[in-house]
Amino acid sequence: MKNEKNPFSEGIPELTRVSSKGQVVIPLGLRKKLHVKEGSVFAVSNVNDDMLILKKVKNPLTAEDLETARIVEEAWKDIERGNYKEYGFDKFLGKLDKM
Repeated sequence: MKNEKNPFSEGIPELTRVSSKGQVVIPLGLRKKLHVKEGSVFAVSNVNDDMLILKKVKNPLTAEDLETARIVEEAWKDIERGNYKEYGFDKFLGKLDKM
């Protein structure tokens, strides 16, 4: 098997398709990174009618999971209002490292 670089390491997302049953395959590299196994539970949110956000959660949902969902929802409302800053890829990763 060929050893290929993970596209996320270069900021290029992997692509997936929805099956006839409405199922979406999470790429293997992401499943390994997030320790996703059969039966893992995700909270699913809709943003701007064209984006889905998946958050791996413990079963049942914890207060921290619900708070994260609330924060994400508020962040998207800020973006819709134009309250955000734009960064290049490298600067964005630097900001994440400081978190």
